[in-house]
Amino acid sequence: MISARNITLAYGKRVLFDEVNINFTKGNCYGVIGANGAGKSTFLKILSGEIEPNKGTVEITPGERLAVLKQNQFEFDEQTVLNTVLMGHKRLWDVLHEKDALYAKEDFTEEDGMKAGELEAEFGEMGGYEAESNAASFLNSLGVTDDMHQSLMSEIPSNFKVRVLLAQALFGNPDILLLDEPTNGLDIETIGWLENFLADYEHIVLVVSHDRHFLDTVCTHVADVDRAKIKVFTGNYTFWYESSQLMSRQINDKNKKNEDKRQALLDFIARFSANASKSKQATSRKKALEKLTIEEIEPSNRKYPGIIFQPLREVGNQILNVEKLSKSVDGRKLFDQVSFSVNKGEKIAFLSKDPLAITAFFEIIFENAVADSGKYEWGTTITKAYLPQENNAFFTEGLSLMDWLRQYVPPNITDADEPFIRGFLGKMLFTGDDIQKKTNVLSGGEKVRCMVSRMMLQNPNVVILDQPTNHLDLESIQSFNEGCQTFPGIVLITSHDHTFMQTVASRIIELTPKGIIDRLMTFDEYMEDARVKELRAEMYK
Repeated sequence: MISARNITLAYGKRVLFDEVNINFTKGNCYGVIGANGAGKSTFLKILSGEIEPNKGTVEITPGERLAVLKQNQFEFDEQTVLNTVLMGHKRLWDVLHEKDALYAKEDFTEEDGMKAGELEAEFGEMGGYEAESNAASFLNSLGVTDDMHQSLMSEIPSNFKVRVLLAQALFGNPDILLLDEPTNGLDIETIGWLENFLADYEHIVLVVSHDRHFLDTVCTHVADVDRAKIKVFTGNYTFWYESSQLMSRQINDKNKKNEDKRQALLDFIARFSANASKSKQATSRKKALEKLTIEEIEPSNRKYPGIIFQPLREVGNQILNVEKLSKSVDGRKLFDQVSFSVNKGEKIAFLSKDPLAITAFFEIIFENAVADSGKYEWGTTITKAYLPQENNAFFTEGLSLMDWLRQYVPPNITDADEPFIRGFLGKMLFTGDDIQKKTNVLSGGEKVRCMVSRMMLQNPNVVILDQPTNHLDLESIQSFNEGCQTFPGIVLITSHDHTFMQTVASRIIELTPKGIIDRLMTFDEYMEDARVKELRAEMYK
């Protein structure tokens, strides 16, 4: 078990935690959630000992080992990839070097022999003799192939360093595992492997993630960081979100009888408890939900932005036709001979094993880049809004948010006064004096929210979204997701967010160096389809 006792932390007048008392117990996975800046990552650093609180203590059951997903990609640059993973189990690593140092002595004594025997026994008990093969297995599962295992960390690409550090945290079966954004830099298949690994993990896991599907798959509990406190709720993220929304609606519905409210909550709990049987975390989550009482459910204090795209007009019969479009960069073919048409009512998810391929494709059809060959044509009724993955070029002048958004008002809007502009910023939670904030000092999440305000202002009937969840907190992601589901126009999207892709898209197009795979099905159906798996393997040979 790991416990926080009276944890208090403040930076000046800003109080992150005030008298936090919480226990985390074996067999549970806790999803640590909260708004950007609430202190999620800081709390993990307090638990790991990296940050000392102003007051309070962290207690760990004696003899239990804690492992942390490191964030510094350069810390192990002089180590080999394999050794970096082995170093995740500090005692095993120390024993390995201590016994090797003894064996290297020229004047090896009887006392040294006895000490070496003790170390060998301890090494064996920790699984030391299988350590290298286990470390290699973790690396291969995370997509770091054998040919990289003896390379120095400084010699491998940064996206692989992230995977090595994740393998380091998982190595050696730690009793307590602290993971801050573990899915960053992982592809869909690798995330699936990690979900299965953590769902079967028998010890304590605390994870910070903005990936709702990941949280739903692995978590038995949610630890909500809000208003300088942390409260643990039974269930995964979706259960927490839907139950808190239900409770909030019931509190606002003063005319509804208490007994009706109680029955609605009991029905809700029963439904989720039944659904838990389909989850990889079935046993522990189902048992926890069965013990849950409705008094434990509380409304969320979060503020959710209002992301609502309202087209000025419906799309016509011709939306987008793409014919034999191809693009290469530095001799690398991103996609080739891409041909398809978009139909009314479609919301299409784009996939590729090369993420640059989709960004290049979106830039081309939004007329920001040029294809090597082929053509595309938009219909005359189309009004497009685009959320690019990189947006820094939009925020170089240091304008106030009010002046920044005003420059994107469409010509057909003649009454764009301050209340009008403020309304669009307010939907994205920029209120009061926020509108005077300068654009060149915005955080990544604030920039994305500004870009979404700009998109809503354009009243599009087609939205193009390149990794829309980057830098956003869970509240913004949830609102964005729901806004795209209810949007009556066309959505073209690519995202690392599994839930976003699954709930929005009904058609999947995968761009490959040998053409496209185009299927009318959901994201989950696409990823599980046997014929699609065969095609994908062929297309990427």
